[in-house]
Amino acid sequence: MSATKIMEPIDAIQKVKTGDILMVGGFGLIGSPLTLINELTRHDARELTVISNNVGESGKGLGILLQQGKLKKAVGSYFTSNRDVAKWYNDGKLKLELLPQGTFSEAIRAGGAGIGGFYTKTAAGTDLAKGKETKVIDGETYLLENPLKADVALIRAWKSDTKGNLVFYKTARNFNPVMATAADYVIAEVDEIVEERELSPEEIVTPHLFVDAIITSRLILTKEGVKEIG
Repeated sequence: MSATKIMEPIDAIQKVKTGDILMVGGFGLIGSPLTLINELTRHDARELTVISNNVGESGKGLGILLQQGKLKKAVGSYFTSNRDVAKWYNDGKLKLELLPQGTFSEAIRAGGAGIGGFYTKTAAGTDLAKGKETKVIDGETYLLENPLKADVALIRAWKSDTKGNLVFYKTARNFNPVMATAADYVIAEVDEIVEERELSPEEIVTPHLFVDAIITSRLILTKEGVKEIG
């Protein structure tokens, strides 16, 4: 029965609807679900809010969706990896919400853990604090940050078993595990799918209960750029 989670990319991506909030894993293009993003470029969903560390690169990853005009808002930390973001923002075609990277990660974790918000000193007294609730704790000013949650998460892992237990590869792990906990529907793109009980419990990072669909990656990141495999 667990094998029913294994899907074709075109079928899995149908879960994304116009107006959805998406979480997309990756740091730059590392750990980014490139096959799912590529499928999303052919999907008719628009007006998307993307929660991701960055908006890919110009013409790569989420950068393609930006050029297609499918994104209405981006929430993240490192938008300078894609110069197109500034242009779309200055032209009034894209809304941005900038969060310090630690705050960004913790807000996703809070969303997955059911935490209603948290206080942090990071960004207190800066422009990023405008409009946010503050509280003085032990003589220091803290900001109240809200949790981040999504309709769908597109994440990238190294291996999955047929039930959806996930193993990640080194730094490609980045934001993917926390995003798997903070979305209503989670699609995992993986290099390899193995049989149930082939993965050691000690190496599993994301348990199968968080994963709704699994697809096999058809695009990989190399030193030369993004390449198709299979």
